[in-house]
Amino acid sequence: MSSPVFRDAVGEERLRRLDSHYLTVRNLLLARQSGTLGLIPALASEYAWVRDNVYCSAAIWALALAYRRIDDDKGRTYELEQSAVKCMRGILFCYMRQSHKVERFKALQSYKDSLHCRFHYITGDAGSDDAEYGHLQIDATSLFLLFLSQMTTSGLQIIYTMDEVNFIQNLVYYVERAYRTPDYGMWERGSKDNNNTRELHASSIGMAKAALEVINGLDLFGSQGSVSSTVYVDSDAHNRNRMILGSLLPRESSSKETDAGLLAITGYPAFAVDDKEQRNRTVECIMAKLKGEYGLKRFLRDGQFTALEDKSRKYYEPAELRQFDGIECEWPIFFIYLMLDALFSGDKRMAEEYHSKLQNLMLSSPCGMFLFSLQL
Repeated sequence: MSSPVFRDAVGEERLRRLDSHYLTVRNLLLARQSGTLGLIPALASEYAWVRDNVYCSAAIWALALAYRRIDDDKGRTYELEQSAVKCMRGILFCYMRQSHKVERFKALQSYKDSLHCRFHYITGDAGSDDAEYGHLQIDATSLFLLFLSQMTTSGLQIIYTMDEVNFIQNLVYYVERAYRTPDYGMWERGSKDNNNTRELHASSIGMAKAALEVINGLDLFGSQGSVSSTVYVDSDAHNRNRMILGSLLPRESSSKETDAGLLAITGYPAFAVDDKEQRNRTVECIMAKLKGEYGLKRFLRDGQFTALEDKSRKYYEPAELRQFDGIECEWPIFFIYLMLDALFSGDKRMAEEYHSKLQNLMLSSPCGMFLFSLQL
């Protein structure tokens, strides 16, 4: 007779923890979500970055998946699912307003024709001029396609019309040639000198490879679709991305020996490195050169937010980089990548270790917990 009581107690504890996560998501994300487009702006900004919003959507969607396992979810499964859909469709809306740029980019591959990486969170207007900002970020567009595919597979309806299907197919063409498209990378800076020089980034190629693998053969209308609503990938383009990625790792690019952004392709969310030995070698290189007490450096001699950075100038002189050696900022967010990677690998001890590190770096606020990057 004790077994049903035990199961009820476990269920109550599970629901209590889910409700706690729901309050955090509601206060940190849903409360700041635009009522028009569903985009979530960066803190103290009126602009929403594509990459940030995809990760926000993923967090909301992940909690919705957890609530699906609860019988009495108080309507939260549907609320969270639709909030994630609204955010993804907000990105889609902003992208489709620049569909003419995709057509030009396919022909010329000019960075001036790239899709913008940030938009006004209420109006969807572009955040800056084409040549004024490092908009060409293949990894951000690939990340959108990756989670669009996963959410659609889980049963969410994000794509409504054939116009949208055709545009997503165009986005596949847009990222397929990542292996030969120098971009600005995850940090919107290009080369380490931050001198507006674009280069091939392993993190961008890896994210494109992962997106191509998951979206190939996907019916964007789900169970209601047909062949006409299915997306296809050029297998030759995928293979070339795979080969170039393998030749670049463990480096991030020609100017960066390694980069913490590679954690997004060696583990969650892309899992793009097929060779286990090469994956381990890449992670070991990242940990040896970038790991610190409070997080990971983005890359060696990264001057952003350091005390010696000249904020009046956008670009560095090559000789200036040496002054940032050893004083780079450490970013706790990469402990999250490492914790998730440990969970997916089944290493519970390592996951708990990084979870403990993150708990020590949390600063509480009236609406939940914020994770701040510590600057050393």
